[in-house]
Amino acid sequence: MSRKSEFTSSYEKPATMYLEWSSNDKCFKYWNNDDKENVLVQLPFTFLVLKEMHTVKGWHDKSQSGIYANEVKNISSEVIEVKSFKGGLLAKGIYKEIKEIINNVGGNYVKSIYAMTKDGEIINIALKGAAVQEWGEAFNKGRSRMADEGVTVAAADDRKKGSVKYSVPLFAFDKSLNTKENDLADIAYNKLEASLSNRDTRKVEASEDDDFESSNEEVDF
Repeated sequence: MSRKSEFTSSYEKPATMYLEWSSNDKCFKYWNNDDKENVLVQLPFTFLVLKEMHTVKGWHDKSQSGIYANEVKNISSEVIEVKSFKGGLLAKGIYKEIKEIINNVGGNYVKSIYAMTKDGEIINIALKGAAVQEWGEAFNKGRSRMADEGVTVAAADDRKKGSVKYSVPLFAFDKSLNTKENDLADIAYNKLEASLSNRDTRKVEASEDDDFESSNEEVDF
């Protein structure tokens, strides 16, 4: 390794796609940085959960830039640093202690799920608001099954709160993994862990090329 390489970032994002739920389209979407557009992932959509994390995302009106934060495994004890791209540090501390500050500046709690597709590709799924609640209701009591079974989203459910109409993904367990899928999952998990260990756990690798748009469609019930 050369001396100059010490000052060159070699960090690669742990996932190839970063998906979020599109309430209006009733499916997941991800930002294609090459084409500068959102790509819809139509249902049914099946994946295997590799790791669940917690973070914060949103939009900071004052600086007109996206909000991001480091990811933590234990949200009740690990420190989160919430920043915006153009506004700097917005809040720092244990989530429950800075939650009000986060909400006031435009941030939202996000469950960050690292997963594997049927082809062994590592992806990230960001859930917030009503989608997080759906996830909990589907898996909190059977979480141990995630090691051996895939997750599928076959449909969206239309909801309404007051005058606001929105949709949520309906999660369910898929079939058990076969030997090939289990081997792919082990490879993907080890690759993910190696990638995550290469970054500072108090920081997050993010750029303004990511999809941090202020959107009226997002539902945060």
